[in-house]
Amino acid sequence: MLFLLGVIILLLGVGVSIALHEIGHLTPAKLFGVKVTQYMVGFGPTIWSRPRGETEYGVKAIPLGGYIRMIGMFPPRPGEKEGMIRSSSTGRFSQLADQMREDAYEHIAPRDSDRVFYKLPTWKKVVIMFGGPFMNLIIALVLLIIIASGIGLPVQQTAKIAAVQSCSPTTAGKAVSDCDAAGRTAAAAAGVQSGDQIVSINGTKITSTTDFTNIVRSHPGKQIPLVVQRDGRQVTLQVKPKLQRMPKQDSNGTQVVNWKGEVEYQDVGIIGASIGGTYRDERQSLPAAIGTFGNALERTSSVFVKIPQKMVGVWNAAFSGGTRDQYSPQSVVGVGRTAGDVAESTHASVRDKIVVLLMILASLNMALFVFNMVPLLPLDGGHIAGALWEAVKRRIARARGITGPVYVDVAKALPLAYGVSIVLLVMFALLAYADIVNPVKFG
Repeated sequence: MLFLLGVIILLLGVGVSIALHEIGHLTPAKLFGVKVTQYMVGFGPTIWSRPRGETEYGVKAIPLGGYIRMIGMFPPRPGEKEGMIRSSSTGRFSQLADQMREDAYEHIAPRDSDRVFYKLPTWKKVVIMFGGPFMNLIIALVLLIIIASGIGLPVQQTAKIAAVQSCSPTTAGKAVSDCDAAGRTAAAAAGVQSGDQIVSINGTKITSTTDFTNIVRSHPGKQIPLVVQRDGRQVTLQVKPKLQRMPKQDSNGTQVVNWKGEVEYQDVGIIGASIGGTYRDERQSLPAAIGTFGNALERTSSVFVKIPQKMVGVWNAAFSGGTRDQYSPQSVVGVGRTAGDVAESTHASVRDKIVVLLMILASLNMALFVFNMVPLLPLDGGHIAGALWEAVKRRIARARGITGPVYVDVAKALPLAYGVSIVLLVMFALLAYADIVNPVKFG
């Protein structure tokens, strides 16, 4: 029941995000006088709709997208009458359907002849098309501010030695039960004890497990001072991390998986001790919350830049049993599954579950922003690119002494949109399958 509740909460969040995305298109379109005939959340058969003024508002059966239909998104072809305009919309699937109907036309009444999208100045076209992705960005920012400044995030206060291994692992990967001085771990040899609170290592004050691990890993074979708090007093030890081949980690301590879905390894220093710590939930200042948003957006963007190699990793994880990268893209199936697992977890408090679910929605909205800004039709970024190219083309025309209207017919790029849409559908199918057979696992 809790699993289903988590999935439902996520779907509602996605639906609201889509609705607000389309409002981001709708509001400036109406503000600039463009006639909007439809505002729809979802695609496929219409479940409910109601006309209000000149616009039909409704909900469709499949809540995985949305669109607004503005009159005159594409300019007429040379020789065509302006009273008949090719029909189109902002939605990716809707644009594909329009093209499949072989240039559907809609009648433009004389009173609406100046309310068409294609006659707008470039900056207004950009504002309308950017409005949707921008709304997703705002949703993500608000959610992260609520999490970081309103609810609070866990901040590590101390780093402690949880356990010390006496002997180094053998080459076969099995720990020996008895070992001589040469076989002892660096931590055991230095006199590190379980329960020691780490004060500093190599002169760096330590409050984070990741910071401690990064310093240890970067000093193989080098003796460095380790200061610990033990029985109310500070003790200085000399520890010499041993060189060992271990899974590679990024700056956040997350295991790195390459584009083939294989875990990457590197030679690093280890001391043979597990590190724990104490945490406390703290509300962050507004600048700190915005900084968290910036870091999250940067990470989301980096994932999209690496989409080709990420998808190879997804393929290998789905069909070859490769390790699924924690930062692997996911389909709605995978994200829904994660939300269900979070809601069903018996190891997290209600507060923690709320935080994680809000983070998932924030991440989804950041992903929608980055995805929609890709300058390819039928994405919003493709329309923005077309509008900007129109501005350049108009300047060139004026410099050559050409007068009259200058338009760029982005519909000419719709054959490319076919290819992009097919690729997106294939990607969705692959991600959905991988999310079922080899889902992303979080700690």
